[in-house]
Amino acid sequence: MLVDPRTSLILVTGATGFIGAHVVDELLRRGIKVRGTTRSLAKAQQMLRDRPEHAHNLEFQVLGDLATGGVFDEAVKGVDAIIHIASPLILGEKENERAVLIPAIEGTKSVFNEAKKHPRIKRIVLTSSITAIFDPDRLSDGSVTITSSDWSSITYQEAKEATHFFTTYRGAKKFAELTAWDFMQKDAPQYDLVALCPSVCFGPVVHPVSKVSELNASTFTLWEVMSGADPLPDYGLTAFVDVRDVALAHVEALLRPEVGGQRLIINSPERFSYQLFADILRKEFSWAKEEVTRGDEGAPIPEQAELEGETGAKALGIQYRGLKSCILETATQLRELYRKEKSA
Repeated sequence: MLVDPRTSLILVTGATGFIGAHVVDELLRRGIKVRGTTRSLAKAQQMLRDRPEHAHNLEFQVLGDLATGGVFDEAVKGVDAIIHIASPLILGEKENERAVLIPAIEGTKSVFNEAKKHPRIKRIVLTSSITAIFDPDRLSDGSVTITSSDWSSITYQEAKEATHFFTTYRGAKKFAELTAWDFMQKDAPQYDLVALCPSVCFGPVVHPVSKVSELNASTFTLWEVMSGADPLPDYGLTAFVDVRDVALAHVEALLRPEVGGQRLIINSPERFSYQLFADILRKEFSWAKEEVTRGDEGAPIPEQAELEGETGAKALGIQYRGLKSCILETATQLRELYRKEKSA
């Protein structure tokens, strides 16, 4: 057994983010002790307040700049395994290299270097992304199946000079993951690696958020649909996964010895479009009939390459949640968040 749920301490980097907080909750549900890292003391304190029943199993360490060498020195001490999620995604950021690319790559180097100094650490689970796998120009070909053996062709220079945050993010995820695999090959540490590549994540928010402007990127785009964006957003990718399935995948990847050394796509067989979101909302909620843009109502989801997600589901014992219930649950939560924000 790599990780004994009864006695182990697991480090979760980026623990106060959208995916990270769900991973923390999945670990805590199983009685596993968690040390989370965050850049924000206030968010750490809020997560602790929101989980009083888990106070004895949850602790936090506030970190500085991920691009700084040795930033994880203290965080890795005494842990048995690491789930490395932390990676910057900053909407509207102009300094792509300084703010996004370098922290993603150097943060990964720091985690892997420090972990090698501690023999008790036997596994690192790395959050990569579907964006490290596909190229946008291949997505429109419905005859193509994209698998975990594929890599995006984006170059570092393209990511550095990009004018859209999503392009820079694609590069950051690709080069951070390549950094991890390169380290494993050249340094041969005592631990193994599992890399998870989730598609676009939607689902309820459990990390500290007090207003809609603080939402993570994918959830904020759903909010844009809810609040009458016209035209409806369209970022091209139609691959979907519920964030709770992503959290489950991380924990199962931590606990299952047989998946060591694998790269797995986490992606539901269902696909989405923002037009579909609008159609679902307008059908299910009375408020949405007036507030949500009609758009091209009933339009089919554009044909796209298949992103293979069943291998990951089978390896990790996951049954993917449905799209409709995910969107309805999240929309209900966001309406309540907005109501509280306006009444504060």
